[in-house]
Amino acid sequence: MYLSRQLRLLPRANIARSLSSSGAHYTTAPAEDSHSTIEIPNRIERSPTDILQALAGTVGRDHTAPHYKYHDDPFLIPMSNAAKRTYAMSKESGRKAAKWIKEEHRELFMHQEAQPAVEKFAPSMVYTEDSHVEESSLRQLISQGELKDAVLVYNLLEQKGTSISPDLKQSLLELVCFHNNQEPLPEEYIEERWFMQNNQRRERSAKTWKDGDLAEKLYSEIEPKTPQSYASLIRGMAKYLQCERAYALLQEAGEKQIQLDTNTFNSIIQIVSFLKDTAEQRWQLCTELLQEMSQQKLRPNLGTLNSVLQCISTFGNFKLARSAALQVLPEFKQLGVSPSLGTYYYLLIIFCRERGPVSHVIVDILNDIAGKEFQIEHPKDTYFFATAMDVCRNHLHDKSLAKKVNELLHTGKNYDLVGDSFKESIYYRNYLALLCQTESLDDFMLTYDLLVPNIYIPEPGIMEEILRAVEINGGVEYVPRIWSDMVVFDHTHRESLLLYVLRILVDNKPSGESPAQQQLPEQGAKVALDMYEKVEDAIKRLRKVSFTGQMLGDILTLLVRGGNFEKACEVFAHVDKNQHRIPGTPAESALQEFVEASVLEKSPSQALVVLQYAVENNMDSSALAKRIHEGFTLNEVHLSKLKSLVGESFLDK
Repeated sequence: MYLSRQLRLLPRANIARSLSSSGAHYTTAPAEDSHSTIEIPNRIERSPTDILQALAGTVGRDHTAPHYKYHDDPFLIPMSNAAKRTYAMSKESGRKAAKWIKEEHRELFMHQEAQPAVEKFAPSMVYTEDSHVEESSLRQLISQGELKDAVLVYNLLEQKGTSISPDLKQSLLELVCFHNNQEPLPEEYIEERWFMQNNQRRERSAKTWKDGDLAEKLYSEIEPKTPQSYASLIRGMAKYLQCERAYALLQEAGEKQIQLDTNTFNSIIQIVSFLKDTAEQRWQLCTELLQEMSQQKLRPNLGTLNSVLQCISTFGNFKLARSAALQVLPEFKQLGVSPSLGTYYYLLIIFCRERGPVSHVIVDILNDIAGKEFQIEHPKDTYFFATAMDVCRNHLHDKSLAKKVNELLHTGKNYDLVGDSFKESIYYRNYLALLCQTESLDDFMLTYDLLVPNIYIPEPGIMEEILRAVEINGGVEYVPRIWSDMVVFDHTHRESLLLYVLRILVDNKPSGESPAQQQLPEQGAKVALDMYEKVEDAIKRLRKVSFTGQMLGDILTLLVRGGNFEKACEVFAHVDKNQHRIPGTPAESALQEFVEASVLEKSPSQALVVLQYAVENNMDSSALAKRIHEGFTLNEVHLSKLKSLVGESFLDK
């Protein structure tokens, strides 16, 4: 770049002199053969983002930064799973608002400054009952996937008596069948699409096909019937679970000697479980459909393989499902059909069932695909990693296999196949839970630091698993840090987690010899005080958490150990004042430590209040009274109070 700039500055006459005077000689041919030809390599097609992807590949993922879809601002980075979804949906809501303004005030956006013009920036065409439309308008709308406007224009053409070509009707039929005559969600709303898919997954067994709607009207108007028209209606009905009629149309096409394509048979194989009840009947119908494809010289593809495995996965008979899967795989391999991650997903759910025998099929799968980079080939490809990690945790409880799955996920661009944020959360939930149970605490915390909170935020159940591992391994020095994460993740309204944190801190007294635990008493007192304030705030907000006697006793103990006697007195005053509202009582050991602190602080009045609380709640008060009597030089008022609580006979001993 520098040389070319300098050459442009030189006079033309000096350029040749400058090059000839340099010591370097440039030639385009080898010295020994001046007649050889230059071979120019073929041009490689590059996408607009190839350079950016190459640069990003040299850096890798920044685990300290949030996902790019969130604003890089501390106040706008979500710190809980609910906040992640809310923030992402809010951003898409902003896009919707901008789009609404563009459509409502279209007169402000009619200018086109970009060359060539960007269609997305311009307001969309508005069609009404009075619009002048032609067949070309309908063709353009179908090519753009504008279902609502395409149906409106089609109706206008019908009303005006304009003839529509059969090919155009077929294109409209395909669009209507694909979307079931419902306006689809725009592609740019990724988060909302994922959220809707999770809801639709719960309702997937219900028929949603619109009987007698536009799709069936278009189909009836197409004469003569073509394989494409049969295929469109069959696939649409199968997709929206009008199963009986879809299968009847397939049989009708067979009787009329109309040859359908492979993907149409695939759509019917996917719904075999809705057509037949028992595993034997389903397998019989599945084999019949495959034989019919063979008779029609149709070559199966990856969709056929995964559709058959999907059918097999619904078999209640484990032995039949396993033998059928083992029979199908080699046959498709002979046909040259390579499995995708979706294929391996179906194998996992066939072999690794919750109530079935233990299967190590995932070992063979990982040995076969280790180090490979995959691309999306089937809709179920994004289910593999979450399911594989679930098998590693719940079916086999194998840490080494989980690490192999994680290594495969981070090979090449395989992370693109982890799925939506919901599946990603399930994947890391199982991964962290398994490592928490099988690795040393120090090694686990390294992984924890890498993933939390920007990639994964632990749910309360996983946080409880982490606390259990801390308790078992005696890693009490990690508790203050885990508590700070619980505060950030909004887990402070979970009573079971609060009690667990307190129990670990109380039961594991800090060791003065360990450097990591020297600051633990002060840190424990801060945790206890923070917890006390947050529960108080939660009670005011009517949230589902409240004080218990055990919780307040543990808070009292930690405040005493941390040297915060003033706050300890405040907590005990709350216990004493609201004892009729608080279920349970503090442990006797908590009261004993508080009395001991009262002795050190020379506060006999506070110690006698504790003794009175113990007597009123039928707790063992003899040890408390003895310590108070021995630890203080009591005046007459305090002595008479002590006698009234435990009796004169006790003092005479």
